[in-house]
Amino acid sequence: MKTIKISMLALTLAFMSFNVLPTKTVTTKIEKETSLIIWKSEQIDLGEIPQNKPKSIDFEFKNTGKTAVIITNVKASCGCTATDYTKTPIQPGQTAKVTATYNAAAKGAFTKTVTVTTNAEVTPKVLSFKGTVI
Repeated sequence: MKTIKISMLALTLAFMSFNVLPTKTVTTKIEKETSLIIWKSEQIDLGEIPQNKPKSIDFEFKNTGKTAVIITNVKASCGCTATDYTKTPIQPGQTAKVTATYNAAAKGAFTKTVTVTTNAEVTPKVLSFKGTVI
């Protein structure tokens, strides 16, 4: 009888140690960050372009936000592409552009990218252009 009481006591203590406490639900509000920049086109097909004649490609965008957008960096995917961009702050409602100038030295199909970093987007925007050098 004593062993049964000890067993019951041990069993009771075991169940008490696995007591289920009410859980607290934590709700986190995640706001979707919307881009302040609307690009006219993120990919441009140039079609056929002549060899040894540099071709300029303009990527235009509009600042649709409430604060100024500043382009902090523009980087081409290769040395065959030069870049230029608006250096002054782009105010809300204004448009601006990033220009890539491709030196079409080698014949054949190509695809190139230009990466644009701004204060408006966490992730840099990758713009691309393609075509065939004839």
